[in-house]
Amino acid sequence: MGLESVVGDIQEKGRREAVAIRAETQKEIDQILKAAQSKVETIKLAAERNVSEQIAKMSNQEVSAANLVVKRRVLNAEKEVLDQVYKATLASLANLPESFHREVLGRLLQQASTEVKQGTVFCNSRDTPVVQQLIAGNPAYSGYRLGRPMEIEGGIIVESTDGGMKLDLSYRTFLDRVWESGLKDASDILFA
Repeated sequence: MGLESVVGDIQEKGRREAVAIRAETQKEIDQILKAAQSKVETIKLAAERNVSEQIAKMSNQEVSAANLVVKRRVLNAEKEVLDQVYKATLASLANLPESFHREVLGRLLQQASTEVKQGTVFCNSRDTPVVQQLIAGNPAYSGYRLGRPMEIEGGIIVESTDGGMKLDLSYRTFLDRVWESGLKDASDILFA
């Protein structure tokens, strides 16, 4: 075996080792790439889940905001209807026949006389003649005098002579009391 044969063996052995090293390196590269690919898939799935969750959260927020806007508009519309009913009720009270107002004013004066013995009685201009007759026609009201007409729908307001007490027996005041106590029931009836 000559030198050439030894060199040929060494070269052959080197080539085999190089092929083995390349094969081993390729195997490691494949494992690294496989691990990296697996990591990429995991990250990609996590990102997709995160995006889906964010989309769902944003969608829920938008739906909630839209529901609030709708609810606010419905409540505003209901309030507007209730305000119209309130105004219509006041107008209806003011338009009742004179006999109704005469009877109510008599009762209101009687009630006022138990709380305020002397004072000024105020009413609207429509009821001024009736209140004047009621005061003049009943000695129980001798401590009362008729004041200037006021802008009220009906009823009376009595102020004591010393100004220390003011008794509001106007239609609006009575309606406000009824309205406050019955608003929920009215709302339920109108908007149920």
